[in-house]
Amino acid sequence: MSEEKLKRIQELIKTLNAAAKAYYVDGAEIMSNYEYDALYDELEALEDETGIHMSYSPTASVGYEVLSELPKERHESPMLSLSKTKERGELADFLGDKKGLLSWKMDGLTIVLTYKDGSLFKAVTRGNGEIGEIVTQNARVFKNIPLSITFSGDLTIRGEAVIRYSDFERINEAIPEFDAKYKNPRNLCSGSVRQLDSRITKERSVRFYAFGVVSAPDKDFDNSRKNEQLWLKSLGFDIVEFFEVTAGDVVETVGMLEEKVRENDFPSDGLVLEYDDIKYGESLGRTAKFPRSAIAFKWKDETAETTLKSIEWSASRTGLINPIAVFDTVELEGTEVSRASLHNVSYIKDLKLGPGDKISVFKANMIIPQIAENHTKSGSFLLPSVCPVCGGELLLKNDNDVETLYCISKTCPAKHIKSFVHFVSRDALNIEGLSEATLEKFINKRFLQHLHDLYSLVEFKDEISQMEGFGKKSCDNLMRAIETSRHTQLHRLLYGLGIPGFGLANCKLAADVFDTPEKILSASVEELLEIDGVGEVLARDFVAYFDDPVNRDEFLKLVEILDIEKSVITKDGLLSGKVFVITGSLNGYESRSVLKEYIESLGGKVSGSVSKNTSYLINNDAQSTSSKNKKAKELGVEIITEDEFSKLVIRAELM
Repeated sequence: MSEEKLKRIQELIKTLNAAAKAYYVDGAEIMSNYEYDALYDELEALEDETGIHMSYSPTASVGYEVLSELPKERHESPMLSLSKTKERGELADFLGDKKGLLSWKMDGLTIVLTYKDGSLFKAVTRGNGEIGEIVTQNARVFKNIPLSITFSGDLTIRGEAVIRYSDFERINEAIPEFDAKYKNPRNLCSGSVRQLDSRITKERSVRFYAFGVVSAPDKDFDNSRKNEQLWLKSLGFDIVEFFEVTAGDVVETVGMLEEKVRENDFPSDGLVLEYDDIKYGESLGRTAKFPRSAIAFKWKDETAETTLKSIEWSASRTGLINPIAVFDTVELEGTEVSRASLHNVSYIKDLKLGPGDKISVFKANMIIPQIAENHTKSGSFLLPSVCPVCGGELLLKNDNDVETLYCISKTCPAKHIKSFVHFVSRDALNIEGLSEATLEKFINKRFLQHLHDLYSLVEFKDEISQMEGFGKKSCDNLMRAIETSRHTQLHRLLYGLGIPGFGLANCKLAADVFDTPEKILSASVEELLEIDGVGEVLARDFVAYFDDPVNRDEFLKLVEILDIEKSVITKDGLLSGKVFVITGSLNGYESRSVLKEYIESLGGKVSGSVSKNTSYLINNDAQSTSSKNKKAKELGVEIITEDEFSKLVIRAELM
């Protein structure tokens, strides 16, 4: 054995372990799946050739040590990985003359559930395959898990906890900070299941799909994995969808599932094939890492060669400058692709990218465009010298050997994207079609620098209609929404400015007292203090906001652009003199802001905290131990549900 091969084995182990730790533990990505698989295959081949298998090699280990404060427990039987293949013919060879079950290889977190006397007793993560983390309380709040079943004996099963793409997108949409958004459903699921606070787990909509029975004493499945799966389904478990196959039709079935995977709402990184014959599969035994009763199939990534045109750099609200590869359009997995994330500066350097390079691109898990390989390796890329948005100074940071680029200008418009998001929100100017992602694109293209620039976007209509994600129709819809928003009310404009401490209710009260732009600009602290609910700190913040020349100029420019009508506040309505606080989830109203507007339209006031002045706390869960419920009970404030609130309004109408 040559010294070079041993050295290469050691290099590959170090690289692969670092990539796996970054992905599974830190939630970061330092190489593509394509590159990881290629290096893994190279390592496996070298180990087979030399006969050397290091104990810390990813081909020998089955996971990573858990790193949380959750209690640990050793599994009764090791949870092994599966051997894998990308060759469809190997699946037919694996089956031989046996029947098999072909199912999705879900990309989430494997969980072991134990039931005793018909009730959920324990839930443990896979962990490192031998020791997992106890997550029983979190499992109890999974969206679809049965807490009790009709089977009264001891039962232990395995399954995958996942977060659907639709839930993943919903969760990300609720996060205003672009860089705080989650990278993929798998990482979000792992973090959600391993939370120390089960309330957070509940909010994440984690689902569990069973795929195997570990132990069910005295239960006879007639030696069939299919019967085992159907029995789990009869107990109320959602099971991983499976298909019965033979050597004669398994390749055709894989082809069918390859088309179907694009329609799935759950993340999947391949398929699993196992023998239906339980005793036969168990008789085959296992290797140090793999059971011989099943095999994993990973999609052979469809790659396409193209030419790198450029690297685009876009700034985010944290100042991070994100690199994007722009290349000649190619078709992958049935869609046209021309852009791919490059993650960070180190990623670009490792690929040795440069304009004009011949590259291969693919879609990770048939969804996310990535660069698989750089054939030219020119390394001629240049880091931008200034921020692409504001022209400010850039800083190259190196954290844990990962280089990233940041804009350090405090006045960069990209860092103030939150102010744009707030300004176009429903309670403010209500401009539909301007998501945070869209606003960020416009800011990076320098279409937007100030709030009033929103009303000049029509000047860039042709460019916008050619942008990715836009077309003529969506562009026209956006322009109409912007034009519609010109007709607004003074309190909406005030709220949209984001004056410190002034929520929608206070803005309505201020607009009622100071009902013209001139009065707003000349308002004094003393006058503001006369408004119910406005204290000295808020009053001074309001005056200071408009004393700032930049804020004052922005306000005047918006006043000139907008058609502002007087805000009408109902003072003598049905709920006049009543103060409400809203907490918890709602059933009959789209959101708290909708209920808040309704209360205010009837003359009531909505506050954010419970005090002695509160008339009612609206909470559908009167037994909740929330701080607002506790405070209400301490002060003797009545807690009412939505239904009781509706009855209160009806009684007021009849009086």
